[in-house]
Amino acid sequence: MKICVITGSRSEFDLLKNLIFEIKKDKYFKLEFLVTGSHLSKFFGKTVEYIKKNKLKINKLVDLSISKDDVKHISKSFSTGVEKFSSIFSQSKPDMILILGDRYEIFSCVISATLNKIPIAHIHGGERSEGSMDEGIRHSITKLSHVHFVSTEAYKKRVLQLGENQKNVYNVGSLGAEAITKVKYINKKNLQNLLKINFLKKIVLVSFHPETLEKTLNKKNLDNFLQAIKTLNDFTIIFTMPNADIGFNLVYKNISNFVKKNKNSFLIKSLGHQKYFSLCKYINLYIGNSSSGIIELPSFNKPSINLGKRQKGRLKPKSVIDCDYNKKNILKKIKLALSKKFSKRIRNLRNPYYNGQTSKKIVKKLKKTNYKKILYKEFSDII
Repeated sequence: MKICVITGSRSEFDLLKNLIFEIKKDKYFKLEFLVTGSHLSKFFGKTVEYIKKNKLKINKLVDLSISKDDVKHISKSFSTGVEKFSSIFSQSKPDMILILGDRYEIFSCVISATLNKIPIAHIHGGERSEGSMDEGIRHSITKLSHVHFVSTEAYKKRVLQLGENQKNVYNVGSLGAEAITKVKYINKKNLQNLLKINFLKKIVLVSFHPETLEKTLNKKNLDNFLQAIKTLNDFTIIFTMPNADIGFNLVYKNISNFVKKNKNSFLIKSLGHQKYFSLCKYINLYIGNSSSGIIELPSFNKPSINLGKRQKGRLKPKSVIDCDYNKKNILKKIKLALSKKFSKRIRNLRNPYYNGQTSKKIVKKLKKTNYKKILYKEFSDII
């Protein structure tokens, strides 16, 4: 099987990495690997260089010219993606494409594959994130895809609810939760040297992305949040970069200004899985509106505060505390998350997104897939 794997962002590549290597070493597959999206943007750390360090052959760089964050430019990047991926697929003719998630650059790739009559395997379908445009894109990708690798039984049921054939929907767990078990951790002293940060006694990790369905509240919400964590004087505050979504410049500029004014805070453009998961091991608290706080942090038995509506609808383990953007409420939830009572509650927590050898399970199912006959789909009604 000639299988084409596409990556468009730094976090998504780290999720896919173990799977890509599993595919690469299996003689059943001929791997084609395309890199696009924010990987090629200097603003987002040009993480294509990070991919190259993993010694993976990149067949094509698909530049979507991601620079501005307004609707006009994002729409242009999307249409550029449809055009460029269509041209690539018409020439390389893969037997199947493999994609993960719900981002617009990946959606452009899916549209192109559909037009070129190429079957699609989709990872992480069936999930909900009602405060983000990703919600609609994810379900749209599900309907255009032919093989589905979901992370929980609840998400499997939702994909089936969308009319997909149960023979092609597999609960394999989360690639992120699997990656935690495979990473080689960096000790605290070496991590400080690599990040060039002298950790204070306590550490909070922050991942904040635009809430893309909000028209005017992003700045107000972000201001309230930053005012709340400004009070954490005895913490080292480490921010990750916002996603390349509509409104990312607003988030980036506000966080950058905060970091300049608060000496205990830092913004890191790209951590990579090894440094990111090593950091998760040593933090006291995770806070923000990223799916990582819900899917991956539970494996570390660390508390995470989930802000706003961006992740509304996701299956949340007991380590996750939901909170709105009211400053007093944020401070109240931080106090709860850091309490001995809460720590005891999550000490022996099992991550519901972990399901063993996810990468190997996906490869095994792909090898059993008759990609020559899977293009035709029937809508499976639930009676």
